[in-house]
Amino acid sequence: MHYFISAGEASGDIHAAGVITELRRIDPEARFTFLGGDEMARAAGTPPLIHYRQMAYMGFIDVARHLPEVLGNLSKARRAIAAARPDRLLLVDYPGFNLRLAEYAHSLDIPVDYYIAPKLWAWKEYRLKKLRRVTDRVFSILPFEPEWFGERGLPVDYVGNPSVEEVNRALEHMPPSEEFRRLHHLDGRPILALVPGSRRSEIKANLPVMDTVARLHPEMQPVVAGAPAMTRDFYARFTCFPVIEDSTLRLMAQAQAAMVTSGTASLEAALAGCPQVVCYRAVGWKWAADIFTHILKIPYVSLPNLIYGPIDRQTRARVNSEARLTGVRGCVVPELLVNNCTPAKVNSHLTPLLSDSPEREKQLSGYEVIRRKLLTDTPAARRVAEMVAEK
Repeated sequence: MHYFISAGEASGDIHAAGVITELRRIDPEARFTFLGGDEMARAAGTPPLIHYRQMAYMGFIDVARHLPEVLGNLSKARRAIAAARPDRLLLVDYPGFNLRLAEYAHSLDIPVDYYIAPKLWAWKEYRLKKLRRVTDRVFSILPFEPEWFGERGLPVDYVGNPSVEEVNRALEHMPPSEEFRRLHHLDGRPILALVPGSRRSEIKANLPVMDTVARLHPEMQPVVAGAPAMTRDFYARFTCFPVIEDSTLRLMAQAQAAMVTSGTASLEAALAGCPQVVCYRAVGWKWAADIFTHILKIPYVSLPNLIYGPIDRQTRARVNSEARLTGVRGCVVPELLVNNCTPAKVNSHLTPLLSDSPEREKQLSGYEVIRRKLLTDTPAARRVAEMVAEK
């Protein structure tokens, strides 16, 4: 079988690499053409057609600024699909780009599978019609998604969450605290993890806020989680705290608490047992908050809160816009978003998490509920590979 796989960012590269490994176990003769990164290259034994570093543009402004590159990548991928005529196209997250590839492959009668269903329950629900039309099977990593998609006429399979296995593996090989500190030249103070995201725009918006809050706690050792392909010089524009590269999960597992930009890292922090405040400043202006409130369809934005609590209509009605943007009452993890992501507000939620407190205990108890909800008998990558290979 020849598989064409598309993953447009660092997290997708990791998840897709797991599927490639499992497909090669099932079919040692399997061939792969892919858009992705170094993890996929190691798993497949071949370099990517396009590296995700040339693709990771998110948001209207970022995409508009790099439109020639985006269109060039799309054209190159389409030509490769037309030339290779793969047996299957497997798309991993990254819906803005991948849905266009799905549409093209569908027009060539190439079966299309989608791993990590687009988060249409949050925004851009209009994409549901296209997703239903151009895909043969959709795989979910969030346990509430099959019901949501099913109610709208699209069968979706929950295959488990790859972060669970990734965190478990990392924790099994976690170095002792003393060794971790020695390796990264850290002092003996409790660690405060600053996790500002993996994209330049996220880091630029969120790291200054995190840096300001961290300076209010001299009793802590602040450490920045460095993202792949980001240079030390870039981080030095926003902070003088130490940066640890490619060890976000281990850093959070060693930390007393963390400030985390909303995304996969917030779920990893929960699975690693690290109390956190979710920060997402983005633009930070009032008009941006108004737009954010208008388009958001859910009461929470962070994965721990979404998995822990329902997102049904009654919940949405109960949570008003102001509460949603300032730290949702009743959620597991406080969320400080857009113009409400200020140092003072972030610090007010972070401070109780730095010591034994009811707020800290509430988060840790909520994390146990989240882990139970995500639990499956088969690793997500193996389940996806088995379902893709059987067709």
